[in-house]
Amino acid sequence: MLDAVTALTRGTRLAYSPGLRRYVFAPIVVNLLVYIVVLRVVLANFGGWLEGWMALVPEWLAWLEWLIWPLFVISLVIIVFFTFTLVTHLIAAPFYGFLAARVEVAATGRPPLDDRGFMKTAVDALGRELVKLAYIAPRALLLLVVSWIPGLNLLAPLLWALFSAWVMAIAYLDYPMDNNKVSFADMRRRLRARWWQSLTFGGCVTLVTWIPLANLFLLPGAVSAAVLMWNQHYRELAVSAPR
Repeated sequence: MLDAVTALTRGTRLAYSPGLRRYVFAPIVVNLLVYIVVLRVVLANFGGWLEGWMALVPEWLAWLEWLIWPLFVISLVIIVFFTFTLVTHLIAAPFYGFLAARVEVAATGRPPLDDRGFMKTAVDALGRELVKLAYIAPRALLLLVVSWIPGLNLLAPLLWALFSAWVMAIAYLDYPMDNNKVSFADMRRRLRARWWQSLTFGGCVTLVTWIPLANLFLLPGAVSAAVLMWNQHYRELAVSAPR
């Protein structure tokens, strides 16, 4: 049985194998540019964000400042990397979708059901990213509100970690599913049906995104890993709704 760590290991090797590695350079360049911009913004504003957040702590919770401060820092770091990942996916989606299609051919010997050229894949992938964003954004906003509620925000790091794992599962496993004509709604149903595989895979990918600089080269491997996970765990699930 293919697990998340094995899938990521095999997927990374596959992404950089001869015949496929030429498809990973464009998303790496995109990720690098976004990484530089996000890093500059964070370094310029991190201190101010943290001071503003701590100023909201009521006096009756002042005695817990030793615990609240590191939790705020952890939450802020998670939010920053979460935002970074969403932005990079939105920009690099056309390349990731095409990479997933080429990996599926190499890994399984059969093309995806919707084997499109690069331009068609690029347009469709961008549209699909907007659908994902419409699903993720309101939930992330709600979680952000929770993160600012005194007392309740003590749970924020755990909630962000679980949410990030779910979002990463959606973000990456959707590439092969979209290529195989699985609707966004049915994709989520399949992920819920294999919730353990989905969350462990998403959690591993989340950890990969937190590795500075190395994540630029590992994320294409996550796309390849998603194809392997799709083929092993999700392909044969019954389609519960039409596209």
